[in-house]
Amino acid sequence: MNSTSTGRTRLGIAEVLEGRRRGPRSALLFAGPAIIASVAYMDPGNYATNIQAGAGYGYTLLWVVLVANLIAMLFQSLSARLGIVTGRNLAELSRDHFPRPVVWIMWAVSEVAAMATDLAEFLGGAIGLALLFDMPLMAGMGVTAVVTYGILLFEARGFRPMELIIGTFVAIIGLCYLIEIFIAPVAWGAAGAGLITPSLPDLTALTIAVGIIGATVMPHAIYLHSGLTQNRAQVRHDADRRKILTFSNREVVLALAAAGMVNIAMVMMAAGAFHSGHAEVAEIETAYHMLTPLLGGAAAAVFLVSLIASGVSSSVVGTMAGQLIMQGFIRIRLPIWFRRAVTMIPAFAVVAMGVNATQALVVSQVILSIALPVPMVALIIFVSRGDIMGAFRIGRLTRVLAVIGAGIVLSLNVVLLLQTFRISVPGLG
Repeated sequence: MNSTSTGRTRLGIAEVLEGRRRGPRSALLFAGPAIIASVAYMDPGNYATNIQAGAGYGYTLLWVVLVANLIAMLFQSLSARLGIVTGRNLAELSRDHFPRPVVWIMWAVSEVAAMATDLAEFLGGAIGLALLFDMPLMAGMGVTAVVTYGILLFEARGFRPMELIIGTFVAIIGLCYLIEIFIAPVAWGAAGAGLITPSLPDLTALTIAVGIIGATVMPHAIYLHSGLTQNRAQVRHDADRRKILTFSNREVVLALAAAGMVNIAMVMMAAGAFHSGHAEVAEIETAYHMLTPLLGGAAAAVFLVSLIASGVSSSVVGTMAGQLIMQGFIRIRLPIWFRRAVTMIPAFAVVAMGVNATQALVVSQVILSIALPVPMVALIIFVSRGDIMGAFRIGRLTRVLAVIGAGIVLSLNVVLLLQTFRISVPGLG
């Protein structure tokens, strides 16, 4: 049953499309899908890579964060476009247009990616709770499980309550890092130079750069965004679709720009706090313990609050994406409690076996790297087809940019996989 807020939002969107409602506040009615998707770009996997980048190389790798964010903007806008124009999500279209064996492989790979995503996000929230409240990691995981399940129950009330809840978490993360960059001693001139000056000082920097990009463009976010936009508004004709696309593209730019600024702030905080004298800091737990003597207890507490908000919100979004993937590919919708339990099992198993939590985050990013080609390639194929998109098929320039963006991400992911499995790359050592 839809909530009052969802009903009001649908009514407001209809009034805007009919021309009966105007003004800057009208744009807020269309905001939500990109905000939810943006959580994937601020998840605990990003924390690990950004801390390594800032601590080890100062502001040198900020340009990598910027490039990754621009690629993410393009693919999230294409995913939203697919849902708005066709009324179908990426998983559904894949099921209907690809051969059956390909569909089963795509589903299996995407399910593994969804579990790997949830492993990173669930662990991140649990680590934050365990450190902030001085509790065992397993207890932190239990609290995270209860909180995320409670939030997921709001999904039954329509799209708007979930958008508002996730939007609140995003605001908390953003506020925390706004505070952090004013506490940390940031060299603003060097930070500005790092944003616009491509540089990879050595092989380790390349590895971290690959990790940053690999942790940014997420398979589940590409699937999910098309689902979040597919039935949000009653679309009557192409003029309505054009209006919705305009609002959607603006939201993608703003939401992903905000996520990009959070990632940039993470690198700047790590650079300001750790690069001079503590360049070896590479783990979330170490970063927290080092922040207290370096910048004070407030900086450390704010860091953990942002990590908890990131872990909880991204775990919720990951579960939503997993549900959409399963329903889209094989037409099965599991109860939320069961879906939540299935995606939590790997995280509990990892901790029970005594695996290092940060190392588990790194492994999860490798799994995501293997899965990423599936939604990226499928998305480019569908948005380029006139029989699917009609007049809204992407143009040649957008298609070329998408192929280049996919090529960059996928090539770097290959490098990440080769280095992970200790395979020598000619010219890279």
